[in-house]
Amino acid sequence: MRNTIAVMNAKGGVGKSTLVLAMAETLSAKFAKNVLVIDADSQASVSLMVLSTGNLHRLQMDGLTIVDLLVASVLHNEAVDWPRFVVAGVSDVDEARSVYLIPSEMQLTLFEREVTKERLLVRLRASVGALLTCAREMFDITLIDCPPGLSVLTESLLREADFHISPTKPDHLSSYALEVLAHFRGLNPEMGFAENLGVLINMKEMQSAVDDDHQRRLMEDPHNRCFSQAIPRTNALQHASHFSPVERSYGTKYPEESGNAVQAVCQELINRLGAANAARATSPPPSSSAAPMRR
Repeated sequence: MRNTIAVMNAKGGVGKSTLVLAMAETLSAKFAKNVLVIDADSQASVSLMVLSTGNLHRLQMDGLTIVDLLVASVLHNEAVDWPRFVVAGVSDVDEARSVYLIPSEMQLTLFEREVTKERLLVRLRASVGALLTCAREMFDITLIDCPPGLSVLTESLLREADFHISPTKPDHLSSYALEVLAHFRGLNPEMGFAENLGVLINMKEMQSAVDDDHQRRLMEDPHNRCFSQAIPRTNALQHASHFSPVERSYGTKYPEESGNAVQAVCQELINRLGAANAARATSPPPSSSAAPMRR
């Protein structure tokens, strides 16, 4: 089943990493899903939300991050035992025991520079594709926390993942970034691209008429395929991004409004995944003269 999802907006500051973690923990705690989070952002935001700085530093020193995986497979052209890079049980929510992580680090930007310099873009995409193929078989859902902007790694992830979700704040700049992504998607269609699973309105001020207006305009555009549930800006969700050395219940970390909203989004996500996979299964195969269909 297609289940790998790149979470991406060309603009930063839309709460993407916090949302990725909240969705992963909710899918695990409330929907019994095995969830892999791939931290593909050099800022390592998700990694720092679930790992202490000491543990993350140890993984970096031991060569067990997404950077080390890609350096081996792309720069050195070596076979990689990818499960070695997966950290189990990273959530501090005691009901979310099935959240896994491939952590990141800041040297990811240096790796991308080497890929460009050595003209290894094809090998990078093949390596990303192989990783996601393995993840597709091992996990119910894989969420990829992509950095803002359109780096060579982000492009590979968007072309090899099955789907993409675009979190956006209900404001002009965040919404305009969706147009940038749509324009990028239209370039080189023969190279394939992740299917749009939907725009997810995040960090919404629920009592703001301005935010309401931006949300209405976003939802009126059918190309956005907006999720029906917006994620509110709450203190609980802001605090959820802080690493906690002590386990807590789901309701403590995501109380009431916050938890209800994320659960509604995750239910809709599961429904959309099911519908998209069912549609693919019943669609006719391409003719022999057509370009090969992506996964």
